[in-house]
Amino acid sequence: MPVPEWTVVDFIHRGPWWHNRGITLLNISLLLPLLTAPINGFDSSLVNGLQILPAWQQYFNHPDGKTLGLISAAQVIGSIVALPFTPYISDNLGRRPTLFVGAIIMLTGAVLQTVARNIGTFIGARGLIGFGLTFGLNAAPLLITELAYPTQRGKFTSMYNSSWYIGSIVSAWTCFGAFNGAKDSSWSWRVPTAVQLFAPFFQVLLIWFVPESPRFLVAKGREGEAARVLARFHANGADERDPLIMFEMAQIRHALNMERQAARDTRWTTLFSTPGNRKRMRIIIALAIFSQWSGNGLVSYYINLILEGVGITSTNTKAAINGGLQVWNLIAAMTGAMLIDKLGRRTLFIISNVGMLFDFALWTITTALFNELHIAAAAKATLAFVFLFYFFYDVAYTPMLVAYTLEILPFNIRAKGFAVMNFVVSLTLAFNQFVNPWALDALGWRYYLVYCGWLIIELVFIVTNIVETRGRTLEETAALFDGEQPPQDLVHRGGEAATMTMGRATAIERRMSEEKSRPVGDRDFIALSDMSNSASGGRSDIDIADVKATISSDMFVESLEDFHAV
Repeated sequence: MPVPEWTVVDFIHRGPWWHNRGITLLNISLLLPLLTAPINGFDSSLVNGLQILPAWQQYFNHPDGKTLGLISAAQVIGSIVALPFTPYISDNLGRRPTLFVGAIIMLTGAVLQTVARNIGTFIGARGLIGFGLTFGLNAAPLLITELAYPTQRGKFTSMYNSSWYIGSIVSAWTCFGAFNGAKDSSWSWRVPTAVQLFAPFFQVLLIWFVPESPRFLVAKGREGEAARVLARFHANGADERDPLIMFEMAQIRHALNMERQAARDTRWTTLFSTPGNRKRMRIIIALAIFSQWSGNGLVSYYINLILEGVGITSTNTKAAINGGLQVWNLIAAMTGAMLIDKLGRRTLFIISNVGMLFDFALWTITTALFNELHIAAAAKATLAFVFLFYFFYDVAYTPMLVAYTLEILPFNIRAKGFAVMNFVVSLTLAFNQFVNPWALDALGWRYYLVYCGWLIIELVFIVTNIVETRGRTLEETAALFDGEQPPQDLVHRGGEAATMTMGRATAIERRMSEEKSRPVGDRDFIALSDMSNSASGGRSDIDIADVKATISSDMFVESLEDFHAV
């Protein structure tokens, strides 16, 4: 496969990004969609923190079992309901309107949650928040990926994935502070729910100051707007014919053409139509299930039950442990992200699953010792094992669930395969949240034995199925599943299109400069004809005599401008 003559590296800004006004304004704008991940982290951790607060427990008559499960699962149920609608709204109305709609719905849900006077209203508000959050989770990463400056796209994507824990940290410590400030007052739980209003409010207020995705604009035939957005933020307000803008526009056009072809040729059944695709989907579905059923759901959503199960009953202590655990999770996840390319995907997954299995077995033993023999030291050991368990979970499943899924999916089924992964995660999460409190009430520490057995199954699957993708291109990764004829990658094809565009434009500009520096009678019309032939896409039916008679320097400038405008 030939290498394109030009790549984006040839045209990017050199030097610190903050010295470029366009990139600086762009990065400030991207903070708004970036807020969506912390919003998700805050909301997903909120009920976990509220369970620790005595005032919340008393106000809602100490919910347990199935009722507690429904409270925790309501957000996920709302998300599942919204899943079929969000891609269509995002693709037809735009990324910004989708974020705006999601933020409005979340604001409504957060208000209802804050003023809730009965458990039914609280559960309904949780479902409404989950419904709105799904709009943001669909549109925000797309807007970030499609709008970010080329050399900073990877950094912003990593920030988005990792900033989930920023929200969970804020949630945990807000609950801690509210308890210390209000204790038995209902404000001890209403304040944390009210804090949830701020981020969606800022999104509603400021989203229209964020530029729309150039990719969306081109897809809707609004190429002029797309070029102006790119020129303002990627070329520091330069002309729309800046080489970088021409390069990016060419890639976007070609990528969209490929996607339209893929959409015609790809159906949902394509996900399972070949041995390679079936292997991919087997891995993706398994990882989606493992990400929720490895035992992490016990602490992520029911830390109050887990801590009380080992004799930790002080509200202050439980709130502090919850806050500290979220900070620990962020550190562990960032550690895993930095080790991905050093140790490899398969190695990290194996380390993670081996560590979780042995740690969870010890966690089960210490919990049993405390409950059956009342050994106080076992309770302290359990707390250490909880933190260690999350280290092993976070080094692989937090940074790699999404990244590995996208790596092993070829372009033509990438969107559909990723949607399946998200759907399976939501289903397993909803089931997990509903079953765990009921099972813990019924079985106590013996329920941990179920996870011990399941973690053995996970480890066997990881060792026998996970394929290493470190250091491979997407084409080479596809060959691991499909054999000798991997599909061509979007980035390379877009690069070829951009190279062709840049090649023609640069050649025309160079020839124009040479011609304008000579007397008209001395111009090399044969060479000019050849260049016009190249600029016209290789047509060989141009009459040289006609070129001689009609082309002047001014007309050539006009034709060049027309070419740039295409």
